[in-house]
Amino acid sequence: MQRMRIGIDLGGTKIAGIALAADGRTLAAQRRPTPRGDYAGSLAAIAGLVADLEREAGVTAGSVGIGMPGAVSPATGLIKNANSTWLIGRPFEADVAQVLGRPVRVENDANCLAVSEATDGAGAGAHLVWAVILGTGIGSGIAIDGRPLSGRGRVSGEWGHNPLPWPRDDERPGQACYCGRRGCIETWLSGPALAADHARRTGQSLGGEAIVAAMRAGDPKARDTFATYLDRMGRAVAHVVNILDPDVIVLGGGLSNVPELVAGLPAAIRPHVFSDVFDTPVRASLHDDASGVRGAAWLWDAPI
Repeated sequence: MQRMRIGIDLGGTKIAGIALAADGRTLAAQRRPTPRGDYAGSLAAIAGLVADLEREAGVTAGSVGIGMPGAVSPATGLIKNANSTWLIGRPFEADVAQVLGRPVRVENDANCLAVSEATDGAGAGAHLVWAVILGTGIGSGIAIDGRPLSGRGRVSGEWGHNPLPWPRDDERPGQACYCGRRGCIETWLSGPALAADHARRTGQSLGGEAIVAAMRAGDPKARDTFATYLDRMGRAVAHVVNILDPDVIVLGGGLSNVPELVAGLPAAIRPHVFSDVFDTPVRASLHDDASGVRGAAWLWDAPI
């Protein structure tokens, strides 16, 4: 009987699922809306999705990995730090295992991105892959030899809730963050933060895509906003490079689809790295928005 891995990416608006053969081929892929605010409904949706994937793939059992925007507390076994707030304080991993009738592995979605790209993506074969999510929120994940580095307290990679490094006078104290602090990297580098910064600078209310389009069209205000964004990104990334010294930096999320960002980031990082050389590759994720769900499947070393 064919063996497979199942990956589930539990997002705030959608649940994606994939079934991978032992060699990484996609056997089935589906997605459905997330029952927002409904914990029991979320468990039922995951169970239904797993059953549908098994039916489509023609395999009745498979290992299940789940990526989600939060973490399982090692102290309590309950979910913490999830922006899908209806999961917080719940024994999610245990409940999903009970509903499915098999063991599951739950990991932060950014770590799943890192695992995916380290396994067969933009960081394939690299020892240490640091994967950055640039979207509605900001996060990152770390994979070492293809395995997630979760950390003792399961906060490894929580890059977005550190302060912007080497702030200029006009960047202090920074904007308020939902975490209760000010000046977090997320308040400078997320998609909404890019739009808010442009509005503060110009009075123009434009989304991230429109700012990039205006920059490409030669608009000087949009070019200035993007250049400032790139400078801040360089400082924020360099701070982690000085700690991790990764072999590859992989960018995921909506802003990773901006080629000018991927191409311009190494030069923005280099002045802030405490070394005589910085030649670490910066690459867009190979699997794009499927990387998280693929990484969840790869949480298991061997498929059932």
